[in-house]
Amino acid sequence: MRAVVQRVSAARVEVAGETVGAIERGLCAFVGAGRDDTAADVTFLADKLATLRVFPDAQGKMSLAVGDVGGAVLVVSQFTLYGDVRRGRRPSFDAAMAPEPARALCDAVVAALRARGLTVATGRFAADMRVVVDNDGPVTILVDSRKAF
Repeated sequence: MRAVVQRVSAARVEVAGETVGAIERGLCAFVGAGRDDTAADVTFLADKLATLRVFPDAQGKMSLAVGDVGGAVLVVSQFTLYGDVRRGRRPSFDAAMAPEPARALCDAVVAALRARGLTVATGRFAADMRVVVDNDGPVTILVDSRKAF
């Protein structure tokens, strides 16, 4: 699984003008499932998101995780993270998982984060979403369970 993770002051997801998920301080995680991903990839990604030390401590050093600062996580499914543009100009999504199994894995990431006691909001799977992110820092981290980058 892949994620683009941003430290945010606030973030929200809108579908057809309605806010379907919103957080204040925390992480916005755009999450995609790859064709060969399994429960092990879910565990890896949830562990990384929950323990990623990107929030500043009293000295301003990034050493605190989202739970340490009372933050929340906004998980937004995004199959386009598996877009491959090495050939041509139109992305190929052959490496992305099919929609229904991908939905199950994204839901499993959300459940794993909640099981760790984190507050989690979500977008709406497969919807045309507008994501509004107030990136704090800016801090943006790439995470890949297969360590592809």
